Amino acid sequence: MNKDQYFMKMALDLAATAKGRTNPNPVVGAILVKDGVIVGSGLHRKAGEPHAEVHAFRMAGEHAKGATLYVTLEPCSHFGKTPPCANLVVESEVSRVVVAMQDPNPQVAGRGIELVRKAGIEVEVGILEAEAKLLNERFIHNMLTKTPFVISKVAMTLDGKIATYNGHSKWITGEESRYNVHRLRNEVDAILVGIGTVMADDPQLTTRLESGGKNPIRIILDSDLRIPVDAKITDCSVAKTWIVTQKGVNPEKIHALEQKGIELLYIPKMASGLDLKELMERLFEKGVTDLLVEGGSEINGSFLREGLINKFFIYMAPKILGGRGSLTPFTGDDVENMDQALDVIIHEIEQFGTDICITAYPKNN
Repeated sequence: MNKDQYFMKMALDLAATAKGRTNPNPVVGAILVKDGVIVGSGLHRKAGEPHAEVHAFRMAGEHAKGATLYVTLEPCSHFGKTPPCANLVVESEVSRVVVAMQDPNPQVAGRGIELVRKAGIEVEVGILEAEAKLLNERFIHNMLTKTPFVISKVAMTLDGKIATYNGHSKWITGEESRYNVHRLRNEVDAILVGIGTVMADDPQLTTRLESGGKNPIRIILDSDLRIPVDAKITDCSVAKTWIVTQKGVNPEKIHALEQKGIELLYIPKMASGLDLKELMERLFEKGVTDLLVEGGSEINGSFLREGLINKFFIYMAPKILGGRGSLTPFTGDDVENMDQALDVIIHEIEQFGTDICITAYPKNN
């Protein structure tokens, strides 16, 4: 690892500490280095607050002049809730700027880099670019598709079962895996399950970490509005709850749910179920930038069939369940040959207690 990679890795690690807190903005880290010494550092902590470069320059003060700025994402060149960072970089009189990746936002898209170069400042782009893109995969997906980044979380046995024939699934994985799932919840805008999960488990779907954590919006797919009014998830004092259903369902239950603070989203129902692609567009319009799908096999199968899953977290416990009727993670229409399988790329394998977690991405994504 050379000097530029070393300092960019520090900036990326700094940015990662704000993951899940900056939505809909990207996570960004910045490091100012002069004569081999870090004179300033900063990260974008929350949407609407100063960007990473601003914090770094404030810390460095007069020491910024002649320094090298390492920043994980191209400095912005447009006015949003905060002034453009590219102008600040020029005014600071740094001697060099090292950028991990160009901003995928069409409002920026290289203009910030060009502005800095035109001021006579040396700019190098692409240092640890792959790592930077991975860190901001949610933001990149949002910019390119205007839909939420969808993460599928599955807990299963070694033989690929998520529940017994009668739906019993507590607990497949151990405490360490379940704690890591709460860390995932802490980073996303929303969690989605189907009404089957609510009826079977009566979950809260909140984040339970030692530090508390952020409770994402809880979204339930319930086309016929079967949800019990007294289900735990209808308590909106701890987190927002949205129910996705179709028009023409029970008006009395609608009123009772709305009285509890629940928001209902009406989505057309197709032959295969609620229109998930339209739902993704609606959720993004409402500010949901990433979505953790924790549904059962029917919901998982629907998202898989529609090609909506962008990332998989598959937790595998050292158990063999067996049985013809035991439930598998993804249902749907059977295929005739292996050529019709979804190819995935395994990115990482981690161990949590006695379980392993496989992180994977669809190969065609």
